[in-house]
Amino acid sequence: MSDLNTNTEKLSGYLKQFGGQGVLNFINGESVAAQSGDTFENHSPVDESAICRVAKSSDADIDAAAKAAADAFPAWRDMPAKERKSILIRIAEGIEARAEEIAFCECWDTGQALRFMSKAAIRGAENFRYFADQVSSARDGKNLPSPTLMNVTTRVPIGPVGVITPWNTPFMLSTWKIAPALAAGCTVVHKPAELSPLTARLLMEIAHEAGMPPGVWNLVNGMGEDAGRALTEHPAIKAIAFVGESRTGSLITRQGADTLKRMHFELGGKNPVIVFDDADVDRALDAVIFMIYSINGERCTSSSRLLIQESIREEFEAKLIERVNNIKVGHPLEPTTEIGPLIGQEHFSKVTDYFDVAKDDGATIAAGGVRVGDKGYFVRPTLFTMANNQMRIAQEEIFGPVLTSIPFSTEEQAIQIANDIPYGLTGYVWTNDLTRALRVSNELEAGMIWVNSENVRHLPTPFGGVKASGIGRDGGDWSFEFYMEQKHIGFALGNHKIPKLGA
Repeated sequence: MSDLNTNTEKLSGYLKQFGGQGVLNFINGESVAAQSGDTFENHSPVDESAICRVAKSSDADIDAAAKAAADAFPAWRDMPAKERKSILIRIAEGIEARAEEIAFCECWDTGQALRFMSKAAIRGAENFRYFADQVSSARDGKNLPSPTLMNVTTRVPIGPVGVITPWNTPFMLSTWKIAPALAAGCTVVHKPAELSPLTARLLMEIAHEAGMPPGVWNLVNGMGEDAGRALTEHPAIKAIAFVGESRTGSLITRQGADTLKRMHFELGGKNPVIVFDDADVDRALDAVIFMIYSINGERCTSSSRLLIQESIREEFEAKLIERVNNIKVGHPLEPTTEIGPLIGQEHFSKVTDYFDVAKDDGATIAAGGVRVGDKGYFVRPTLFTMANNQMRIAQEEIFGPVLTSIPFSTEEQAIQIANDIPYGLTGYVWTNDLTRALRVSNELEAGMIWVNSENVRHLPTPFGGVKASGIGRDGGDWSFEFYMEQKHIGFALGNHKIPKLGA
């Protein structure tokens, strides 16, 4: 039996749990349907088949979840750090025990290739282990003495928070947001993307089995315009952590304005990878290909604009075209597959529409630009050449396996092109000139920059963007800065002089 047949049989077993009531909400420690009884159907992008029904929640369901989170907050906030840490560790162990199940369900639900999703599940466990280790120090503060006072600071959890996660690598990104919130002492209402609800439910089950108290972590499924809006507007929710499109982030800001919510946004990107003529060309080629074509190109940190120095452009693009044409598109559960289908019909139409946009702009489709098969949402990895930075294919986030190549002549021109964009999430620089690397990384308008490397995430470092790419930072202590409030306490050192009024 082939690996694909074996994996398909395993998948069938894992999906059986969703065949009865489908994906329910989880509020105050119990699985519940939407109060209206409404559901929607979830489909696989692989073959467009129905997977299961999903609870379609409304204001009433969000209200129940928010109240449960608010009621559970004092006890969770005051639980000894050692006990909260133990629960987070048990969640990590539960993820590791069900890693294959999580990966298979994620592949079928999102179309992502198994070679990447198998690692995403383990990274989710690493996120919980990392933040479990930070629980005991999350509230640490400073001693800031003055002439008359001993001033100390501490941090306290902000309260119930809303977490809204996207459909690309949804499991890992959910852990990325929820783990630090719980470690800080916050309670959570999680609204996953409607296109990928399966692994959010698995994660919720793992947390429940790990001993998570009722109401501390609640799961509410539904549409962004209904459940998402209700969550961002609810007065009991003190902060919103959102990953998704920049336009949606703007909308959430308006929705949360009346309740003065704190916002953390990880939004879109149109990230440059700059390859200078003194770079290690073979390593740069590997990194360029990996950072745009892995994860189906559906990643905010993808290097979707290749800025290539003119002196090496022709040779580099020739190698690039050969490699891109050799990338294997196929069933996500086939171990050799490198690119699976896009998430759904709407997104597939958006990505493929850019093939005509490229032609209209005057660019060349040097590779790809076509659909693969007639079932599922597969496209060939695509490369646009003969482009400039004013074209729509260079300015707009396509969010698929599509790379736009733009030539430059000088370092100054490369920096100008790289920054001439609404976004500012990541930048990638390839050069063996140390002083050039320092100059360029200093000038790039981006929250994260890698030099002679692809994106290698290190959890203690800050993750986030500037401009239209986001507000705030994830990772290490930066996560706690969002989920916690600073508190100052001043202790008098003696009987210092206090001004007398009306004496």
